[in-house]
Amino acid sequence: MASTKRARIVTLGCRLNHADSALLTARLEKAGYELCDDPGVPVELLLVNTCAVTAEAEAKSRRQILRLRRENPGAMIVAAGCAVEVNPEALLRAGADQVLTNPDKKHDFSSAPGLKSREIGDGNFAERTFSSFPFRSRAFIKVQEGCDNFCTYCIVPVVRGASRSRDFAEAVADCRKNVEEGFPEIVLTGVNTCNYLDQGRDFSDLIKAVAALPGEFRIRLSSTEPHPGDMRLPQLMAEEKKLCRFLHLSIQHGSDRILQKMNRHYTAGEFADFVFQARKLVPGIHIGTDFIVGFPGESEKDFLEAMELLKKISFANIHGFPYSPRPGTPAAAMPDRVHPDAVKERMQELRRITAESAQKFAASQCGKVLPVIFERASGGRLYGWSDNYLEISVPEGSAECGKIVDVLAEKENIRQYELL
Repeated sequence: MASTKRARIVTLGCRLNHADSALLTARLEKAGYELCDDPGVPVELLLVNTCAVTAEAEAKSRRQILRLRRENPGAMIVAAGCAVEVNPEALLRAGADQVLTNPDKKHDFSSAPGLKSREIGDGNFAERTFSSFPFRSRAFIKVQEGCDNFCTYCIVPVVRGASRSRDFAEAVADCRKNVEEGFPEIVLTGVNTCNYLDQGRDFSDLIKAVAALPGEFRIRLSSTEPHPGDMRLPQLMAEEKKLCRFLHLSIQHGSDRILQKMNRHYTAGEFADFVFQARKLVPGIHIGTDFIVGFPGESEKDFLEAMELLKKISFANIHGFPYSPRPGTPAAAMPDRVHPDAVKERMQELRRITAESAQKFAASQCGKVLPVIFERASGGRLYGWSDNYLEISVPEGSAECGKIVDVLAEKENIRQYELL
């Protein structure tokens, strides 16, 4: 009897990377691999799905491979993803035996360890497989890839290519398969899912088709960048009860001068108006954002202006990070770099505003009944996420994991209070 081949996938970075890893999992399973999530179990193949959105993310990918090589001297290590597109040689030096570009993730692994590439589709694409999630409680479904925006700081159009969309019928079928397998939450993901367009059907059409599937589940939208003048998503969220009250909208800065240098196609005022309109349409909506500190040429005035805007909008969460030059992007060659000490001070102020805004949103939900999916147990309590992305805990045994359960939100059971 042939011995079982084991593989493990380590995923760094964004939700799209997690969706890509689910497709890689399916391909490995078809090739006869048993997927293992336990680092203590020896495996023949280690696949590291890397990230390169910042210099630190790229360095973390290299460190992960170095560590895995030390801990698994006999395994074949394959590095895949965005860091491969940026600097494959560095990953090979770190200990990878082979690299896979983003297009090469569409792989027939049946010939491993040779791993001959088999490209499947171009333009608007079909994956020719469905996502597999043996170790997750949510299903991340890839529906879109690439970006045409070319923000001056961003490497994504280089490493992910032009915007393109997954075949409509296949995307819906992938969601159906995972709903039928019992996943209570479907996360639609891409680089910018709002760019979805396949044979005249846009992202709203896709959401409606997924929402029409039978079953008790909810839909979360990831990587949405609607133009501030386009209110279709909030309007659909107000109408469709399966849609989570959650939008993560990347503002990136709050100074119009810096937004222009970033090649972002809106003003700070337009962005704020969108948020306020969305909140009117969808009470209790969680709106999060990304913010870059220390973009080249950012003055103290620019920063303070941006902080006033963030306080005015009061996002439910802010993912703030210092500007990281990405070779090959226009911003990497821009003059007037902000001094590291100033960046450090500004990051501290951003963290303070982030904590205050998060607690304000958590407080606004106290006394409300929220639909929660509990995912894990720890220390006698269950932890899960509400539709509007608050982490809620209840005593173990008082609710069932993997189901949508209504829970009264209180200060004592909202984890955001514990973290701030």
